[in-house]
Amino acid sequence: MIAAYAPGSVSNVACGFDVLGFALDQPGDVVEAAPQDGPGVTIARIEGDAGRLPLDPARNTAGAAAMALLTRLETTRGVSLTIHKGLPLASGIGSSGASAVAAVVAVNELLGRPATLEILLECAMAGEQAGGAWHPDNVAPSLYGGFILARSANPPDIVRLPVPEGLACAVLHPHVEVQTGAARALLGDQVLLRDAVRQWGNVGALVASLFNGDQALLSRSLEDVIAEPKRAGLVPGFYPVKAAALAAGALGCSLSGSGPSVFALATSLEVAHRVGEAMQRAFNAESAVGADLWVSLVGRQGARVIS
Repeated sequence: MIAAYAPGSVSNVACGFDVLGFALDQPGDVVEAAPQDGPGVTIARIEGDAGRLPLDPARNTAGAAAMALLTRLETTRGVSLTIHKGLPLASGIGSSGASAVAAVVAVNELLGRPATLEILLECAMAGEQAGGAWHPDNVAPSLYGGFILARSANPPDIVRLPVPEGLACAVLHPHVEVQTGAARALLGDQVLLRDAVRQWGNVGALVASLFNGDQALLSRSLEDVIAEPKRAGLVPGFYPVKAAALAAGALGCSLSGSGPSVFALATSLEVAHRVGEAMQRAFNAESAVGADLWVSLVGRQGARVIS
């Protein structure tokens, strides 16, 4: 039996809708893969999902990803998966993507590591498609670690970006769910040219700031003029939480993916803890809904075998 861990991730990173993402150190998902007598994939058990995820591998992102990998490798060997969910469902921090990534890493190790990282990425993306998405901005950082830029989703063309020393993140996860499809529908299919130009400028500047280690430029770049204004209403108290994060010293603050999680980047773990506490206080003042708080360094290491 092989167990693999895949971290959660923050996608979009304010300005980079569908093209930017970074890995967290924690939380994440663990998937165990064991050989089985028959061919194909079965899911033996899922823990931490309150019985909500399907055991049918074709409808489960981990199962579908493992199936895609076995097909790609043209093997008749079979695997049984056990999924341990450490990430909340529909949270905006890459829950479905982490399961898919952990599955392909575990299965690949079980089979003797025949697949490249590029093949693992494509198979994990195929698993994500079982959950209704074909975007690498969660899967790629969860697999590779660090920051990524997805120049193209089909075919995948992933650019790995440097992580400035000490860069940390606070993530506040309100106990509400936002379905990605519904959040995407809010955006429509057209963007004003002036907004597109501003967003392109922010994406380019953010990438430059990572290479240059320019914290001030990174802070100025963490602005979303396209998705955040339309999705902020899905998260109770979003704007007070954002204001509290910035006042506490965050470089920037925005929705993680389609929400409801809210992330804030900070120059150090110490600052990130202070920012996270401020976000939690602001949220509690605005909403009676509970919320989780995670604080970690930006995860330089992606998915890995743990046993």
